[in-house]
Amino acid sequence: MDLTSSQRDILNTLVNGYETSDSPMPATEIAEVCDRHVGTIRNLMQMMKSLGLVEGVPGSEGGYVPTEAAFDALGRSPDEGGETLGLAHDYDRIDVAVEAIDFTTVHHPEKCRARVSFRESVARFDVADPVVVGPTPNSGLVMAGQVEATDEGRNELHLDVARLEAPLRE
Repeated sequence: MDLTSSQRDILNTLVNGYETSDSPMPATEIAEVCDRHVGTIRNLMQMMKSLGLVEGVPGSEGGYVPTEAAFDALGRSPDEGGETLGLAHDYDRIDVAVEAIDFTTVHHPEKCRARVSFRESVARFDVADPVVVGPTPNSGLVMAGQVEATDEGRNELHLDVARLEAPLRE
């Protein structure tokens, strides 16, 4: 399904908020996070309801919840209790939910680039921020590098990888 960057951003915000709280996310919260007018959010949610991407929950505790189709449209899977990874950003260590790590140029001897997809917003990151991701649950991989670009619509950081380490196991 082709979504505009604005629709993708709003849907990502809804999915992230829903996974964090496990409850419906009101249009006012989505509008605040996305820096949009609440009326715009409500209009887009009606369109997304017609596409089967969201469901509305009425009442004072109501809001919107993403459907399975929303996760599919974003190329994500619903949070199934996956493990979080450690991430150091601005010398603070935080736990984050990483969806995937894709190495895009490992074949080049002097350039190693990676795309790290998160289950939460990457708005707090800026270009040139140093980051350390890991260790990963199975291989113990730790990746250190610098942010080259952020893609808030896809919750991705593009990193220039300076160092990779993983313990070898026999």
